[in-house]
Amino acid sequence: MTRSGFVSVVGRPNVGKSTLVNALVGEKVAITSPRPQTTRNTIRGVATNGDTQLVLVDTPGLHKPRNVLGERLNLLVYGSIAEADAVLFVLDAGQPIGPGDRLIAERLTEANAPVVVAVNKTDRASGDEVLAQLARAGEWGFAAYVPISALKGHGLDALREEVEGLMPEGPLFFPPDMHSDQPDRLLAAELVREKYLGRLREELPHSLAVVVDDIEERDNGALFVPVSIYVERNSQKGMVIGKGGELIKTVGVEARTELERLFGVPVFLDLRVKVEKDWQRKDETLDRMGF
Repeated sequence: MTRSGFVSVVGRPNVGKSTLVNALVGEKVAITSPRPQTTRNTIRGVATNGDTQLVLVDTPGLHKPRNVLGERLNLLVYGSIAEADAVLFVLDAGQPIGPGDRLIAERLTEANAPVVVAVNKTDRASGDEVLAQLARAGEWGFAAYVPISALKGHGLDALREEVEGLMPEGPLFFPPDMHSDQPDRLLAAELVREKYLGRLREELPHSLAVVVDDIEERDNGALFVPVSIYVERNSQKGMVIGKGGELIKTVGVEARTELERLFGVPVFLDLRVKVEKDWQRKDETLDRMGF
């Protein structure tokens, strides 16, 4: 008897959702960084354990939107909850439960899918903090509560067992050796953006968008990847390129190295920085960029 289902992974920004998805899948399928709102798409990671398959839908962090992009990201989260067989609600063990967490809890209470709460980052919190967080979250009355550290791998077996037990009977959606249904061009774009996120200051990470329209396979088997890096102001262009082109060169080398490891063939990245004024606030531009 096989079991399979879609699991929406939700929570406030920066609680470790993408790190958890990568840990459960056993391979990097979603980029991570200390920056809030790192995830801008619903990334599906596939975790197959024997006869049970979890299709983990990593979602953007729910937040108070400041522009059209923020509104669209929140809609992605709500849509994934509506279509899920179960929900993984991720909390930070060391952060007080706030209005954002309570809003998510209210939405999940109204939803039909069962909810497992993962109290994450236990490696950074004291035992008393973890117990207090579990007690506070327990008042919501969801299906299960599991303390974990996605980064260290603590508690993941118990979490996986709880979620797998909620999956309906049915055939596997994907081959057992498949880890994600994410297009290669999206993975390439996200990896380039990841390399920038930890290196850019203030609001610039939020003004950065990376788009790969297509990947061309050359006759020698190498991949040519044209990458458009968008910013919102002319003044930001120089920051993304860096003094003497050093930053864009470093980002290109790091992203290319990781892509070559993932794809198993030589990769040539062609990085171009472009200005698209106020792209986060324009429906037409967001459509064109694939949001």
